[in-house]
Amino acid sequence: MKPLSIPRPAFGLAGVAFCLLAPALHAQPATTASPSEEPAEHLRSRLFIYDLHDGSSHLVYTADSIWEAPNWSPDGTYLLSNSGGHIYRFTLAKNGTAEPTPLAIPAKFDCNNDKAISPDGKKLAFSATATGSDGSQVFLADADGGNIKLMVSETPSYFHGWSPDNKMLAFVAQRNGSNQFDIYRLPAAGGTEQQLTSNIHHDDGPDYSPDGKWIYINSDRSGKEAIWRFPADGAGGNDQKAVRVVNDEMEDWFPHISPDGKKMVYIGYPAGTPTHDPRNVAIKIKLVAINHGKVGGGEKTLIEATGGQGTMNVNSWAPDSMRFAYVTYEVLPVISRR
Repeated sequence: MKPLSIPRPAFGLAGVAFCLLAPALHAQPATTASPSEEPAEHLRSRLFIYDLHDGSSHLVYTADSIWEAPNWSPDGTYLLSNSGGHIYRFTLAKNGTAEPTPLAIPAKFDCNNDKAISPDGKKLAFSATATGSDGSQVFLADADGGNIKLMVSETPSYFHGWSPDNKMLAFVAQRNGSNQFDIYRLPAAGGTEQQLTSNIHHDDGPDYSPDGKWIYINSDRSGKEAIWRFPADGAGGNDQKAVRVVNDEMEDWFPHISPDGKKMVYIGYPAGTPTHDPRNVAIKIKLVAINHGKVGGGEKTLIEATGGQGTMNVNSWAPDSMRFAYVTYEVLPVISRR
């Protein structure tokens, strides 16, 4: 497959300060189709790598089916992505393209898009609905998908992030029959889950900072989805330690911190979008700088695309902190079968 050439900005980007001033990259034309207008299976997926050095996007893989939520391996040699309930490895060729190879996870696991390789590269945490279960659970496996162990049995539970020391799994879950999603953590060695937030509003997408001090989330506790963070050991009584760090005109989801701790990317959905479920809305992938632990202002739109659910649910930064992976979607014509 030949890499897709996408127009670049007229000047190079020398670091994040210049990147925040660069024009947005239009990776895909936006569509205003609603989820009810086109069935989700009639989508084309494109997996890209965005490069902060020059503001370019490089096409890694495309398919006329749904692929989601790329992760980057800690050694930078491969990506993970999921499709049809399976998780695949994409080993990057010299030209930057890749073809999927399934992991060794048995078919009885219907995997969703919440997964990640541990920082030391040895383990894979993932969420799936296993045969006989009534919803998503959290599992731990070897990096190749073998030797699977059930970590969180209660449903629904969705893994989202590793602590940088490989010791903790952060996940989002509903408990006690409520409709409230809160943030939890669990030792990777096994043990009792710990509830970290308790606000009555929706919390999602926990992602650790590389220094292990913070967990970043998206939450609608301020009236719309925005980016918040709290200390990694919990938000405290009444979530008093939780602080909003980004709030713009969009519905902000899934914050991801770069390995060097200096940058954060997140997805902006159109204002008023009630959930992250649609895949065919006009999203923006935004960047904001982090300076000595303080999240700076002046967030910059890097990419405008058609996407949503599956574009970047889990951390997809490369280990060099200058590239990240994402997925866009294109609505395909419905073929009439008569």
